[in-house]
Formats: sequence, C-alpha cells, structure tokens
Amino acid sequence: MPSKLMLVFVGMDIVFAMCGGLLMGFSLMSEQNLRANPTVANVAQNLLLDQCPLTAGVVNSIFVFVTFILSLPALFLPMNRGWLRAQGWLVVFCAMFTLGLGLSVWVGTLTTRNHLSILWGREPPLVQSLLQQKFNCCGYFNSTSPPFVQDGTCLNSLVAAQKGGCIGKFSAFANGYLDAVFTAAFGIVGIDTILVLCVAMVLKYRQEQERYRHIDEKNGMGGL
Repeated sequence: MPSKLMLVFVGMDIVFAMCGGLLMGFSLMSEQNLRANPTVANVAQNLLLDQCPLTAGVVNSIFVFVTFILSLPALFLPMNRGWLRAQGWLVVFCAMFTLGLGLSVWVGTLTTRNHLSILWGREPPLVQSLLQQKFNCCGYFNSTSPPFVQDGTCLNSLVAAQKGGCIGKFSAFANGYLDAVFTAAFGIVGIDTILVLCVAMVLKYRQEQERYRHIDEKNGMGGL
C-alpha cells in the first residue's frame, strides 16, 4: 500500500503537470486571440497580451511536460533515486523559468502609465477609437494630448474635454489584468517549490530504506 508521502508526491506531480497545461492553454489561446480582429471587448486585453512573453510560456510548459514524463520512472521504480534527482533539478529549472516570466510581467507594471502611452501612440486610429469606446474617454492624457479620435463616444471637442483622457481607466484595467497574470505565475512557482520539497522528502525516505536494507543484509550474513 502506498505511503502517505508517496500519495502526496504523486498528487503534487499531477498538479505540476496541470500547471503546465494551464501555461500552454493560456499562451496558445492568447496568441489565437491576438490574431482576431480588434473589438471593444478584446482591444485592451489584446494590447496587454501582446506585451506578455507568450512564446516563452509555451516553451516553459513543454519543459514542464518533459519533467512530468521523466518523473514516471521514479514512481514505478520504488528504490531508484537517480530519476528523482533528475526530476528535482528539472522542477527547479521550470520554477526559475516561470519566476522569470512572472517577474518580467511584474516589472512592466511598475511603469504602466508611461508604457501604455507608447502603446497608445503607435496604434492606428481604429484601435484608439475602440479604447475610447471601451473606457468612455477621449485621448490618452486628455482630449488634446494626443488628440482624440472622433467617434460615437467623442463626438466633438466639447464632449471630449468633458469626458477626459483614458490614462486613469486604461491604467487601472492594465494593472488589474497584469496583476492577475503575474500572480498566477508566482502561484505556479509556489506549487513547483512544494513539489521540490516532496522530491527531497522521497529521496530522504528512499535513502533511509536502502540503508535499512543494507543493515538487514549484513545481519542476515552475520546470522549465517
């Protein structure tokens, strides 16, 4: 019957693989969404996703799946420690990879307003108009800096001046969305850390079992 330690180890290993699926799914779906035509519903989200390391996320998830596959021999070879050590180091690598992705997103949030200003300035009038419609505002800093795009939300200069710029609402949306992204990445790093601890405990357990087996063998030889 499997010990409680092995059950926890197997459970965390499965959760680790599920996190890889989450990374893969999020990255591939985001890349697919980026290829869609911009609408009021997706324009802000897609602008932010375009700044995220999605390709690196796919690569990271592949490493996670490879690590999970390499962990299977460790499960079916109860006294083997070599596969466990390899899995432990690979999990550490995956954790550092995911941590780097999360930190890259987090660092970007430190200069959100200035960064969004650059994004806004390089987008075509259609995208700027969609952003104005989404956040019910005109222009970025204000209606004149940069100049607003005339549309159904910003009918004229007077209306645009009254509505104000999009900087506040766009920045708040970006911070909330990107906070969720890097928090999820850090959460995956936490799961990786727990799995590394489980690997270390299983290694210690198997080392002790092997030591006891050698002691029993010596006692058996002594009895002869």
